[in-house]
Amino acid sequence: MNVIVRLFLMLAAPITALFVSRDALNFDVVQTIVAVILFTVAVAAVAFWPRRPTKPSSTEPR
Repeated sequence: MNVIVRLFLMLAAPITALFVSRDALNFDVVQTIVAVILFTVAVAAVAFWPRRPTKPSSTEPR
């Protein structure tokens, strides 16, 4: 779990730095918000990823 959080924070840092200076007092807060948004996008991508078609069941008539 710690590795996942660190990964999202590492990805969020350069994105946040485009909008907020790293010296700003609220950089950590904005970085956390960006990390949560990235996590939400990743979960949505996994949830809506198209599945492979399943084989038809043997109970259906042909």
